[in-house]
Parts: sequence; C-alpha cells; structure tokens
Amino acid sequence: MIAELVCRTRSYRRFRESEPVTLDTLHKLVDLARLAPSAGNQQPLRYVLCCDRDTNAAIYPCLAWAGYLADWPGPAEGERPAAYVIVLTEKGRGQAAAVDEGLALQNLLLGAVEHGLGGCILGSVERDRVRAILDIPDDYDIGHVVALGVPAETVVLEEVGPDGDIKYWRDARSVHHVPKRRLADIIVGERG
Repeated sequence: MIAELVCRTRSYRRFRESEPVTLDTLHKLVDLARLAPSAGNQQPLRYVLCCDRDTNAAIYPCLAWAGYLADWPGPAEGERPAAYVIVLTEKGRGQAAAVDEGLALQNLLLGAVEHGLGGCILGSVERDRVRAILDIPDDYDIGHVVALGVPAETVVLEEVGPDGDIKYWRDARSVHHVPKRRLADIIVGERG
C-alpha cells in the first residue's frame, strides 16, 4: 500500500556498508526516477551511478550529513553508504529542473525501500570535488547526491510537540526521531 511505503521512506544516514548494492539495483532505481513527471516533458536529468568501494570512499568526504546533529560528523566506517546516485541537470534548465529532480528522487527513494534499502538525499556537496572524482563533463550541473544502502538505524515519525520544534534528533539508543507537523496544522483552508 502506498501510505505504508511513503511512511517507510525516510532519510537514513547509517547503513550496513558491508552489504553491497549492485549496479543492476541502481539501474532499477534510476529507471523509476526517469518515469517521474517532467516539466514540459523536457527530461533534463542525468545520473552517475556508483557502487565501487574505492570511489565511494573518495565521494564520502565531499558530503555533509545531518545539519541538526551538530556533534555528529556523519556515518562511521562500516556505516557509510554502499552506493551513490549523483543527479545531474543539463546546464541552463532553470527552476523547472529542480521540481523534476524532487519528483524523480522521491520515486527513486520509494523504489529503494521496496528493494530493502534506504537512502538520504544530500544537498550539501562539494560539487567541484565530486565532478573531478567522477569525471563529470562541464555541460552538467550537479544537483544532489543520494546515498544508498541497507539501513543500519531506526527512524521513527512523531508529531511536532507543543513548542513547534521540527528538528530531528537521536535518543540514547540512537533511534532517529523525525517530528512531523499534524495534518490539521498544515491545512490553512478548505471548502467543500
């Protein structure tokens, strides 16, 4: 059921690094991404796929993880992603391409969960370094990097508390808590 799949599609930041993700699986996930709606059906997105351990190790330090967890430097060795999908956009595509990217990546993450994987979309990326590592041509802009692997953490959803704080946090057992606003708090009008 779609509601269950959506609830299980969270941002996972710790993985079982030793459990590989194959290129075949990455192809299946990007195939789902390519089927997403696209403004004017322009389809400006392109992808670089990586599940090579050495290349993954080079990409990892180019990424910043979990801004709200200021004292957490990111996944430890053994908890790092087993794969990455780097999203590219043809130069000069503008704002519509950003919407296309969001739609495509939601499809990709839903598919990841269906394959027993989890992922995290990372926007804080040292793009010049990633471009050099992966030899990405200059006629593409680097959008986001999606980290993928078998999750090695529990992520739970909960209601935003009375203080309105939406920052995610980890408890003493390292369970990752993600506050979500109540439905009644986000609907500002209705007729019917």
